[in-house]
Amino acid sequence: MPYDSSPDLLILHALRLMGMAEDKAVARRFGLEQDLVSESLLDHQAVGQVERVGFADLCGWTLTALGHAEHERLLADELTRTGLRTQIASVHDRFVELNGRFLTAVTNWQIRPLPGDPLAANDHGDWRWDDRVLADLRSLLRRVHPLCSELDAELARFRGYPERLAHALDMVDKGERAWIDRPRGDSFHGTWFELHEDLLATLAITRGQPESS
Repeated sequence: MPYDSSPDLLILHALRLMGMAEDKAVARRFGLEQDLVSESLLDHQAVGQVERVGFADLCGWTLTALGHAEHERLLADELTRTGLRTQIASVHDRFVELNGRFLTAVTNWQIRPLPGDPLAANDHGDWRWDDRVLADLRSLLRRVHPLCSELDAELARFRGYPERLAHALDMVDKGERAWIDRPRGDSFHGTWFELHEDLLATLAITRGQPESS
């Protein structure tokens, strides 16, 4: 049976992965009761680990420096207790190989070089170009799926990534091409980025550092 993380860890982890979120979104991310989440967030606010922020039309909870430290402590304690560091690190190493292909595919989705303009924005008027990118993303989904299966067989909080990636591609097939890289919602790019962040956080790797484990 996969290990179930504590609600306290999951609440802080949701904020780490989403950056900023309201109570309802935090509860939905890991299937927690909203009343429990709201009460816990107020407790964390009282000790300076979370705070409410807002800009433009967005607002919600986010981790403070103290919150990041507590979240890292809980993750490290979980890895020690479960003895899963080696397994998670192995998945991460294989994910990094796929991530290079993913970054290339997203670049090709956003940029389509033209004569005299190698950084021309992709206007998505060339369906053959876009279809090649989508084929690359479908291949990546097939290859990342077994990695996710290894993860969620050990830690329940890793569940759901392949389904979210597949849903994004399904929406693209229905004509909603913004589901590849739109900034809000479970786009393919957003979900892939979150999976990457999940692995980095779990292994205490700072984004941008060499990702050798």
